[in-house]
This record gives sequence, structure tokens and C-alpha cells, in this order.
Amino acid sequence: MIRKLLRSVREFKLPSILSPVFVTAEVIMEVIIPFLMARLIDKGIDGGGNMDALVHYGVILAICCVISLIFGALAGHFAAKASAGFARNLRHDMFYRVQNYSFSNIDKFSAASIVTRLTTDVTNVQNAYQMLIRVALRSPTMLIFSIIMAFQFSAKLSMIYLAALPVLGVGLYLIMSRVHPIFERVFKTYDKLNNITQENLHGVRVVKSFVREDYEVEKFSGVSEEIYRDFSRAEKRLAFNMPLMQFCMYACMILASWFGARMIVSHTLSTGALMSMMTYAIQILSSLMMLSMVFVMITISRASMERIVEVLDEESDIVSPKEPVMTVKDGSIDFEHVSFSYSKQKNKCCLKDIDLHIPSGTTVGILGGTGSAKSTLVQLIPRLYDVTEGVVKVGGVDVREYDMETLRSEVAVVLQKNVLFSGTIKENLRWGNPDATDEELQHACRLAQADAFIQSFPDGYDTYIEQGGTNVSGGQKQRLCIARALLKQPKILILDDSTSAVDTRTDASIRQAFRDEIPGTTKLIIAQRVTSLMDADMILVMEKGKIHGIGTHEELMQSNEIYREIYESQQKGSVPQ
Repeated sequence: MIRKLLRSVREFKLPSILSPVFVTAEVIMEVIIPFLMARLIDKGIDGGGNMDALVHYGVILAICCVISLIFGALAGHFAAKASAGFARNLRHDMFYRVQNYSFSNIDKFSAASIVTRLTTDVTNVQNAYQMLIRVALRSPTMLIFSIIMAFQFSAKLSMIYLAALPVLGVGLYLIMSRVHPIFERVFKTYDKLNNITQENLHGVRVVKSFVREDYEVEKFSGVSEEIYRDFSRAEKRLAFNMPLMQFCMYACMILASWFGARMIVSHTLSTGALMSMMTYAIQILSSLMMLSMVFVMITISRASMERIVEVLDEESDIVSPKEPVMTVKDGSIDFEHVSFSYSKQKNKCCLKDIDLHIPSGTTVGILGGTGSAKSTLVQLIPRLYDVTEGVVKVGGVDVREYDMETLRSEVAVVLQKNVLFSGTIKENLRWGNPDATDEELQHACRLAQADAFIQSFPDGYDTYIEQGGTNVSGGQKQRLCIARALLKQPKILILDDSTSAVDTRTDASIRQAFRDEIPGTTKLIIAQRVTSLMDADMILVMEKGKIHGIGTHEELMQSNEIYREIYESQQKGSVPQ
């Protein structure tokens, strides 16, 4: 796990190395200072007020203090630079990994969970990394050097400090082993909290229209209270850390003072040596206290590390082959005995034995009730999912043999949930073609019947779209998404119920534009209105994951009962059951 995370250090290796180097130099200076103080007291003060010794050791002490301060500042600077850079790279690597995920990979992690891992978890790991390259090195280095120096003055007194180490070690282990499971649970609850918040903000209009604010507040408060209880439980256990440290520190200092005073009286220890021993005692126990803080931070961040590595380790189940096909010949589509299951279990297929052949340039209408797997069918074409059984071919080639980017650049999909990003209309449209000219943008918008309403805006194509397209209507959003897809100039165009929010006249104009302007493009149109599909070359009637009927409007009216019932009920103005 650690090795996987450290790959994200990259260009910040030098600051990561320099910080421990300067920390070590700082510790050496701090360990030398008590030694010099002992010399100053013994030779300058106890030695009859020797001013030369006082000045000599005083100047050396001042120089050591300044050098220690400089080394400490440099260590802090490089530690901050290394940890911030490490966190930046870690976020980049995680986000890049998520971009390569297939839909099934994304389904495994909720959106809220990924956001938490990119923010809270990375921040925890950043703080832990900074402590590791600075405090985690400083503490054991200070501990070792201080004990060595203490032994130089008195081995007997130094044994007191060594006796405290196992007490602290056992105590810290017991505390940390009980705290880690709680933090693992807390971060999972954070995912739930973020999911509730995200869902509430996206659906705030629905919440207000149904007057469900109190229910949402109660739901949020319940999860928030759960986090509070878990954190309180963890903090209560961590609270034992400080009393344990203080007990050991004060016990060592009292024992050192008691035995040290007796040794001074018996002339086996000098006054300066005792003062240095007390300073080393503080340094040893302070380093242990800092080390315990590092353990606390590592305990908190360990759960975050595991969650981050889960994202980095997740392998996309849809990847390009080693020697991919780089050209899509045409827009022909073939389903050869295709079955599909989201769970990969053959006995739970939502698409069953689909055998379908669509020539290039054909307009195909797809009709069916909710849950009939219409969207699932078309999502197999650009390989958003892989088939469970059978083969899907585009241009006569199995979609699994294509380079992913090549295939998807030739298949434009306007999904049910139309998504616009914050930015101008031009910026949103150029998702379809980054190099499109203004004339090409306007031509695509005219085909999608979007140019008229765009021109009515004061800023025209430079109108700013709010996040999610909240400042345009549903029909306008759909038409902008269609225009964006057309700019790809694809060989296959898929409209997944993407004209449901426009009126029948506009819908007819869009379909007429398709016939006139892109006759060579294979068009698959999923719709609930029969009138949107009547002029299609081929109409599929889907039911329970199977093709129930196939043919033109006239043929289906004669041969397919489901299609006929839907048509007749819509003609009467009622909704089919």
C-alpha cells in the first residue's frame, strides 16, 4: 500500500529527502545545546565565575541556536512543499484513474465516495506524509541521540528513561489498535453524508416542491450524529495518550531529580550534568510524545490510505486491446445473440439473445416500456458496457477489438440525463469538436433546432451556462446536447429519449434535419412517442429485455399488438398502461 502511494511523490522526491536531512541537522544542534550548557555551568559558573569560559560557551550556544533555527525552518519549508506536491499528484492520479473507469467501475464506487476520497482522505494522507518526513524522523532521531548523550553523563540515571519506553510502547499500541476500526467506519459514514448532501442539492427543487425540508434535515442529522458518536468514541480512546505521556514524563523527571541530587551530594555528578540530564529527559519524553502524535495521525490516515489505494488499484474492466483496430469503416451495427447482465451473472440478464442487423445510414426507432432495456441495448454500441454473451459489431468489427477512443469518437450518444457543464454555450458545444468554427457551431445548432433560442439570449453563443444547465429549460438543454453530439460528425448517432422535453413540431424538425443533412449516419432514436419513430426505416419494440417486434410503422401496426396498443392509446391522448 505504501509503495503504491509513494509513486505519487515523483518530482517532489528532492524536497522529501531534504526535509529529513535538515531535520537530522536540527536534532544534532538541539542535542549539542544541553551538552554545551553543562560545560558553561561547570566551567563558567561553578568554576568560580570564569568569564572567558562563559563568553566562549555562550557564543557557541548562540551560534548553535541560530543554526538549529535555520535548519528547522528549512525542514518545515521542504516538508510543506513535499506534502502539498504529494497530495496534488495523488489527487491527479486518482482523478485520472477515475476517468478511465467503465460505467461498472463507477457503479462500484458512489460519486460521493469518490469525492470524499479525493478531498478528505487525500488531506489526511497529506498531513500524515508531512509528519512522517519531519516529525516521524525527528522524534526517533531525537530519542536516540538524547539517550546516547544522556549515557555520556550518567548511565545509571539514563536507565530511568529506558524503563519508560516499554510502558509507553504497550500503552500506545493498545490505544491505536482500538481506534483504527472506528476511523474506518467513520470514513464510510462520511461517504453516506456526502451522498445525502449531494442528492439534496441536486434535487433541491423537488424537496421544496414536496415540502420535505424537515425530512431531509432529519436524514442529514441522523448521519451527522452517527459521525459525531464515532469521532467522540475515538477521541475518548485517544485522550488516554496525553495522560500516559505526562505520567511517564513527570515520573522520569522526579526520579531523575531525586537520584541526581543524591549523586551531586556524593560528588558523582556535577550540577551542569544534572541540568543537562533534565534537558535530555524533556527531549526524550517530548520526542516520545511527538511520536505518539504521529501514531495518532497515521491511525487516522491509515483508513484514508486504504480507501485511496482502492481507487488506484481498481482496474477498468473495459480497456483497449493490445493491437486495436484504429478505423471504423461505416456505421453498420450487428448484435449477434447478445445477452447482458449488470451483475455479470448469466441467470440475471436484462438483455436476452438479441440478434439484430442494422445497415449503415439506417434510422432505427426503439420503443418499449420502462425497464425493457432500451438504454442498455444502445450503451453496448460505444462499449460503455461489455456484453455478457454474444458479440456487438460496428462496421463489421467486434467493438472489443477497437481502440476505445476511436470507437467512441465515431459514436455520439445523447443520454437520457442531459449534462451541460459550467461555461459558455460555445465551450459546451466544443466538447463535440474542440476545433469547431463558429459557423460549424451554428450549423449544428440549426440542425438541432437550438440556434433560434440561443440567438435570443443577450450574449448569444457566449451565454454562460450554470453548472448542470440550471439556467436553461429542459428542452433547450436537450437541443444543446444534440448539437454537441452532431459536432462530432459521427458514423452512429444515438438519441436516448433525448427529445422528450421538446414539442412535437420541434421534434419533427430535428428528424427532418437528420434526414436531409446526415443521411449517411446511422441513427438510433429511443422515444416514448410513436410519432417520433413513425418515419424510421426500422422500429424495434422492446419488452423485458427482448425484441418483441421489428419492422416499419405499417408492418408493426399489422403484426405487433404491443405497438398497435401504444399507438392507439397515444392517438386517443391517453397514456398506455
